[in-house]
Amino acid sequence: MSEITLKAQKREQNQELTLNQLRKKGIIPGIYYGHGVDNINIAANELDLRPIIYTTESHIINLKFGEDSTLSCILKDVQFHPVSDKPLHFDLIALKEGETINIEVSVHLVGNSIGVREGGVLQHNLHKLDIECLPSNIPSHIDVDIAGMNIGDSFKISDLKLDNVTILNDSNASIVAIVAASVEKEVATDGTEAPAEPEVISKAKKDDSVD
Repeated sequence: MSEITLKAQKREQNQELTLNQLRKKGIIPGIYYGHGVDNINIAANELDLRPIIYTTESHIINLKFGEDSTLSCILKDVQFHPVSDKPLHFDLIALKEGETINIEVSVHLVGNSIGVREGGVLQHNLHKLDIECLPSNIPSHIDVDIAGMNIGDSFKISDLKLDNVTILNDSNASIVAIVAASVEKEVATDGTEAPAEPEVISKAKKDDSVD
């Protein structure tokens, strides 16, 4: 996994400013926390955060306060504004050597499916997986090779082979599937069957007619 340095400041340095005032200055509040460490309220420039929050890759973050020693951590969560989609707050969780951690990792599909080339439709059901592992074993992402998948094939979590990593999701869950185009049209966007078309009566039945 690649590493990235994030320069930040302890939020006590901006005690005179409210959180909204910080955000208006392009500074995003956050928190650093973890098992056996003291919580630290922090703040970082939004521009410095972009390589960390706008990516599908996982990074080990070297959190640096001025000339102090760096703290090793990962991004745990980001809260975004519901309208502007700007970051409002971020959480960093401490990494400790020899202690496992739970983290969400992105799934990357690799290859051009045979089934898609033959007119099938790709259904990417799980874009991220929850895993548990040591900090040194955190993958930047998880690759799923779909090149050999035909129409009707699916790739489940149980099909993944990862060393030194425990996947916490349901092993029977499908990560990706190739379905026939006709099947795709019959399925609603939420995965349930689309409702049947209402019957349209073009004219009154003979028995229902009145004099």
